[in-house]
Amino acid sequence: MKTNKDRVLNLTRAAMIGALYFILTWISELMGLARLTPQIRLGEALCILTWFTPSAVPGLFVGCLLANLTMGSVVWDVIFGSLATLIGAFIGSRLKCKWLVPLPTVLANTLIIPFIILYCYMDTVSLELYTVSALGVLFGELVSAYVLGMILLIALDKRKLLK
Repeated sequence: MKTNKDRVLNLTRAAMIGALYFILTWISELMGLARLTPQIRLGEALCILTWFTPSAVPGLFVGCLLANLTMGSVVWDVIFGSLATLIGAFIGSRLKCKWLVPLPTVLANTLIIPFIILYCYMDTVSLELYTVSALGVLFGELVSAYVLGMILLIALDKRKLLK
């Protein structure tokens, strides 16, 4: 049974992860990397935190939601972009192999975000444009979630900071 102390700890972790996601995504935005494709959101590296704590799942979702809201994204981007992060984080939190934890985030974003970009920001959808956009999102997610995420995972796992 969870105590109040456990609940407060989980809520605090989720809030801190959400705040970190928000800040890192805004840094990406200021560098011109957080929109369209390739979309390299530094906050996506935090998806590996689901390996260490289930509190990361709501934290990543709320951080992404707040980042999308404050960056002036259209409503469909706020909703479905944030849901892509939630789906990836939730599935990643269930995986038993730490090397695969970023994969659901990469796949969810690669499948969902191109539709948002094309429909909401370019007002056109075609298979060719979707493919090009998906490749750009895939590249950005591989850099942010896999490369940067794995560097973070190895550093945290080595020091046993969150387990």
